[in-house]
Amino acid sequence: MVPSLDPRLPVLVGAGQIAHHGDDLYSAPEPAALMLNALRLAENDSDGSGLLAAADVVGSVGQLSWRYPNVGRLVADGLGATPRRILQSRMGGNLAGSMLNAMARDIQAGRADVVLLCGAEAWRTRNRARAADVTLGWTEQDPGTAEPAMYGPATPLNSDTEKARGVTTATHIYALFDVALRARLGLTVGEHRQRIGGLWSAFSAVAAENPDAWSPQRLAVSELVEPTPTNRMIAFPYTKRLCSNNHVDQGAAVILTSVGAAERHGVPRDRWVFLHAGADAVDHWYVSNRADLCSSPAVRVAGLEVLALAGIEPHDLAHVDLYSCFPSAVQIAARELGLVDPDATNGTGWGGIGAAGPLTVTGGMNFAGGPWNNYPTHGLATMIDVLRNEPDRPGLCTANGGYTTEHALVVLSSRPPAAGAFRHAEPQAEVDALPSVACDDGFEGLVRVESATVVHDRHGPERAIVAARTPAGQRTWCSSIEPGAMMAIETTESVGRAATRDTEGIFHFV
Repeated sequence: MVPSLDPRLPVLVGAGQIAHHGDDLYSAPEPAALMLNALRLAENDSDGSGLLAAADVVGSVGQLSWRYPNVGRLVADGLGATPRRILQSRMGGNLAGSMLNAMARDIQAGRADVVLLCGAEAWRTRNRARAADVTLGWTEQDPGTAEPAMYGPATPLNSDTEKARGVTTATHIYALFDVALRARLGLTVGEHRQRIGGLWSAFSAVAAENPDAWSPQRLAVSELVEPTPTNRMIAFPYTKRLCSNNHVDQGAAVILTSVGAAERHGVPRDRWVFLHAGADAVDHWYVSNRADLCSSPAVRVAGLEVLALAGIEPHDLAHVDLYSCFPSAVQIAARELGLVDPDATNGTGWGGIGAAGPLTVTGGMNFAGGPWNNYPTHGLATMIDVLRNEPDRPGLCTANGGYTTEHALVVLSSRPPAAGAFRHAEPQAEVDALPSVACDDGFEGLVRVESATVVHDRHGPERAIVAARTPAGQRTWCSSIEPGAMMAIETTESVGRAATRDTEGIFHFV
């Protein structure tokens, strides 16, 4: 063991990723099998021995493609491990990152030595099986199987008002965020399309060089933003290719140990990547109560904290992987973290390039793959490999749950932390004290449009969803199926326009 390092210091020693592209439904691996394979790859990647069998914690990211009573137990049994704890996250794209932060603290405190973190989805196979009316022969655990310890909150993401007004779908809400950001920057509809197309085109270029990417193809701006039969509009301004691709069969895993355990298991020093600092924070829970629709105070506050704890500035970061479900998620995080000029409006500052270079190491959730809650494990696994090859500067990974609601951030490097320990911040009290707005669902009268999107089905525009402000400054949700209103939202600047709202939430431009 290196004498100068605390044997309790947490260190990532292995990473594995797997993607199944086969078309045979009967031989397609189930999520548990993808996790097992990813963990075995991670152990091989570590160049150590006996890590999997020695695990005292197995943590898995909650799955949607197959529901197991306790997938961690299946994984542990498959590895011949007898962990003291089995954890499973609830739903949330931040929870893979948040579990990593929590497990790093446990290792440093002596509550764990070898932690396996894994996740997988086989959503592509599951959907194809449903379409073909094929019953998959995947594992059916005994209903009496002991449940794992659940990690993360169980609070519903949507308020009763949001549910009643149909403001519940991530695609629609993130589209509202992007339109609000467009208005704040003073961009035209055409300029905005070029901006988000340029961002995603740059992401696709990274995916094209990523051997673990689900769709390693470089796409031009026009291929991303122009609606076509194979790239239909989902929720203006988002076409299908601007949205996360969950139609994948992917698994990823990382192995986190103490320095002492890494030494005992023979992991060479050149495989180690240290966690320098982590942070977790939650924005005002319901979108209805956010101070605006194009910022994330939680990312800003947690970002300042995590960089300060790591002793660095944004320009010190060599690599960044921002959670990338939709373009607005990336833009908001990059602005809040100081990775780009917050007032940059043209393609020069927004080609997916920030102070640390590209804003992704994988290619993002459309191109590298968006396996629901488990994308951050893929981002982390890729970052580990990247940082091993560039030892002098740190990297940053972010994870986002809900609608830019829950956030986890971690700074990593193949060099040990100068502080000699992993440091963690949870500045929730500061975020909670920031301004919020009330929601008035019964308002009737004149309002001002705050943001608007048009939801499309396969046949064309279906309805408009509008966030508006009352004269008292409260937020109220509106909708319309009027063709003229939907066309105006997609072709002109609707933000700031006057409209009327009735008590049923129907709006009309004045």
